[in-house]
Amino acid sequence: MKLFKTACSLLLSVVAINTAQAQQTKPTDTLDQYLNKLVASKDSADKNVLKARLADLLDAKTEKEVLTAANYYYRIGDAKKSEAIYSNIVNRFPLGTQARNDASKNIYLLKTAAEAENAYKAWIKKFPSTMYENTGVDDRLPYDYIRAVVAGKFAAEKNVVKANEYANMLEVDFWKGNAYSGITDAFYKNGDLANAEIFAKKAMDNAFSYIDGKKGNENWAKFSASGYAGLTTTYANILFERKKYAEALKYSELAYKKSTSLNPRLNYRYAKILMGLNRNQEAYDKLEEVVKAGKASPEIAADFKKLYVKLKGNDGGFDAYTAAIRKAYLENLNKQVTKAMVNEPAAPFSLTDLNGKQVSLADYKGKIVILDFWATWCAPCKASFPAMQMAVNKYKDDENVKFLFIHTWEKVADPVKDAADYIKGMKYSFEVLMDVKDAQTKVNKVVSSYKVNGIPAKFVIDAAGNIRFKLTGFDGSNEAAVDELSMMIDMAKSKS
Repeated sequence: MKLFKTACSLLLSVVAINTAQAQQTKPTDTLDQYLNKLVASKDSADKNVLKARLADLLDAKTEKEVLTAANYYYRIGDAKKSEAIYSNIVNRFPLGTQARNDASKNIYLLKTAAEAENAYKAWIKKFPSTMYENTGVDDRLPYDYIRAVVAGKFAAEKNVVKANEYANMLEVDFWKGNAYSGITDAFYKNGDLANAEIFAKKAMDNAFSYIDGKKGNENWAKFSASGYAGLTTTYANILFERKKYAEALKYSELAYKKSTSLNPRLNYRYAKILMGLNRNQEAYDKLEEVVKAGKASPEIAADFKKLYVKLKGNDGGFDAYTAAIRKAYLENLNKQVTKAMVNEPAAPFSLTDLNGKQVSLADYKGKIVILDFWATWCAPCKASFPAMQMAVNKYKDDENVKFLFIHTWEKVADPVKDAADYIKGMKYSFEVLMDVKDAQTKVNKVVSSYKVNGIPAKFVIDAAGNIRFKLTGFDGSNEAAVDELSMMIDMAKSKS
């Protein structure tokens, strides 16, 4: 469904997957193409050839070949062997890319800029960029990640000179917008709007240089271009706060025109600027788009009514008008939800909650069950949680509706503590179950049984134990998400 669309994937990002291939000056995918054909083949002889080739790669002298073997072992279902290879890769190649990346992780956790800078200098001395190939557009990203972190920490401490120093070290052009955005946020949070404005413009300009295929149509270029609307909105927000209304309007208009779908946050900022310039009809029109889409937050709804009164002279007819909008919206949503309905048996499972209690899907036979697969590292998962808390609150007195939040695809040694700390820290009243990796297969069994490719992934299961709806991702609108999920729950009830 359209309301849930931005998702975290278990796989590598689309940029990382494709950039190295896109930037080679000579064909280097011959081995991958060969292995892919063997993997796809149903001939037993090819399967034997594949196993022999992977064994050869496993004994190779280069880290790249050994990692290739690990990746393909995982693809053919031998997750245990793949995990074993990864676990030993740093021992075999102590100056390899995996060792380099592992050694950089601690830098993210350091609190002060001085600590981060010292750690960076020690890290880059041990793993200088000249030791590694530089043929792909993203081959220097590991270095830029850390430079951006150090720059952000200096920005947070209001050290403008050092923040600029590390920002100027960035090498990978398509990723600079992302880095500048983080530095913008650091300056903004400490109240330095002047420097936040400078870096927000840098981020926006970088993204602009990639839009409309200006620098190609590879996935990495599309990645950079895709951030333009959001980065332009951020820049406009800062200009607005600095009372540069004319400039703020210019960039809000640009962001609005370049946005490929309705963005409530963008429309709202655009409207606020127009309101500040007393262009109330235009502001009303922008908010009306959000209201008609069912994505108006309480703040947007309140300003929409204020504008209605300003333009009409009073609030006469407002309730009837908004009721008609609501009716039309729900009728359209009903058509979409009805079209999305499925009828598939839900895979049974039994998992433990955060207190070690065993919980099974079968425990809730006869009830509507909503499963929400998530992880603490997944930003869209966490972004969707305010909406999910709204939904949980809405149905808290309905004994026939049950929400289960299944933590999966863990990336930490103690996922139970990780999940518990997050839920407790955010004060969510969620029942969390733990779908941790199987000790032998290294597979998260429940998420795999539901054939999930990206999270957040939600399933609405009816009282008979059948999946009726599947949702992936989150588009940022709490109100619309609750409307959609509520309608699905109601339909599931009627079909049970």
